[in-house]
Parts: sequence; structure tokens; C-alpha cells
Amino acid sequence: MPAVDAALVRRLLRGQFPEWADRPITPLASGGTVNAVFRLGDDLTVRLPRSAEDVEQERRILKALGGLPVAIPAVVAVGEPAEGFPRPWAVHRWLDGEPALEGRDTPARELAEFVVALRANHADGPPAYRGKPLSTVDEATRRAIARLSRTDEPFDAAAARAVWAEALNAPQWTGPPCWVHADLMPGNLLLRDGRLSGVLDWATAGLGDPACDLIPAWNLLTAATRPPFRDGVGADDATWARGRGWALSMAALQLPYYRHTNAVISANARYVLTELGCAPAP
Repeated sequence: MPAVDAALVRRLLRGQFPEWADRPITPLASGGTVNAVFRLGDDLTVRLPRSAEDVEQERRILKALGGLPVAIPAVVAVGEPAEGFPRPWAVHRWLDGEPALEGRDTPARELAEFVVALRANHADGPPAYRGKPLSTVDEATRRAIARLSRTDEPFDAAAARAVWAEALNAPQWTGPPCWVHADLMPGNLLLRDGRLSGVLDWATAGLGDPACDLIPAWNLLTAATRPPFRDGVGADDATWARGRGWALSMAALQLPYYRHTNAVISANARYVLTELGCAPAP
């Protein structure tokens, strides 16, 4: 595969969307792992998937959703594999805002309003990536927890196992599947003037257990802002426990995988584990 850089983007545009080919192209720094993103002029972005993401499915999801209190991307064009790049790719409208940062001031109630509004959508959709029962990731999560105590920054594996056991033993979701984003990492949440302004990266969205959209309670919020978020989403004890389980599973899997390759994700995983009470053993 060719180097994924501005030169590749320009070649793809010249071949398929020449009306945009002479615009300035600027690579955007990101801790994300799903897409390489380039700003195209002032009002567009080009997103090249790093893996076999379903670009058309994401476009269908974005078109189907409505009634949200914040902006979401609009897909204006989908490109075909070319110039040695093996996957479909997309051009999106630019959304203004700065990515949220864990532990900083975040409008918890606005985030809750977004989660509730997303759930209220009635459009058909695919199963969400993390909308399934926690039992489907039990084995992988237990292995990841075991590794936490065998690293150069050992976390409290016993505390992590307790969080995981509580989550697995919580009553499962028995309501109808809800719309969930399923990847509400801080980098996918845009803030402008201190307010939530947009939500990015919808490739994992779909229908499932609403617990997975509680993950920001631990990967973004603090002990002070967690309660208003929980109140706003109306999470009962079982759903809250399953949300904790999803946050733990993601962090336990991400930290060893990204420790030396992605400073943003590994730092966020450490933050989650600390917020869950699994701080490094003294």
C-alpha cells in the first residue's frame, strides 16, 4: 500500500473529484486508529480508513439519524479504491471544535443530552460494535486484566477483576435495542467555547445495549462531573455497572496494545483504570 499522505490524497482527488484537487491539504494530528484524516480547504475533510471500515454503512448511519443536539459529520462524497489505496474512502464536511481531554472541564449534562437524544432515534440500523452483552468479551478481558499486574506499570488486577465481576453479574439489558455511538472516546467529542459541539467517527454506531455509551463517565469525566452525567442519562444500577465493565474492558485491552505506539490512547487507558479504582499498586 502506498504511503498515506497528502500526496496520495491529492492523487485520489484528481482521479475522482477533480473539483477539489487543488485545495490545500493538511494532515490532522489525531490519536484515533480508524482513519487518517486530512483537512481539505476550509470546509471539508478527507478520511482514509486504516482498516476495512464500511464507509457506505457509516454514510447510511449518518443520513438516518436526526434530532441530535450537536453536529455530526455529513458525507459529501465516497471515493473508490485507487492509486494503490485498497479501500473506499470519504469526504466529509468540516466540523469546528477542539477534541475533549480527559479530566478537564466537560459539559457532562450536554453529553448526557446527546446520549439520550441518540437513543431516541427510531431508524433501522446495524448491530452496534459494543452493543452486545459483556460476556462476548469476557475471555479477552480476563486475559488483559491478568497482564495488568505483569507490566512495568502494574495496575491493581484484583480491583479490576472486582469491577469486571460486578459488570458481568449485573442484569442484562432486556429493553429494545437502542441507538448507540459505541466509541465515545474523548477525541471523538468536539468542544467549542466550553460546550459540546460535535461528535465524530460513527463507523461503530448502531443498535444495542445503551450501557456502552456510558464509557465517557470514566474515560473523560471526573468524580465531580460523573453524577450529573449519570442523572442526565437516567442510568440504573445495572446499566451503570455494565458501562463500567465496557470502560474497563476497553482500557485493559488498549493499554498493552498501544503502550508504545499511541500515546493518546495509552494515556486515556491509564486514566480509565485510575478512575475505576485500579490505580497502580504502591
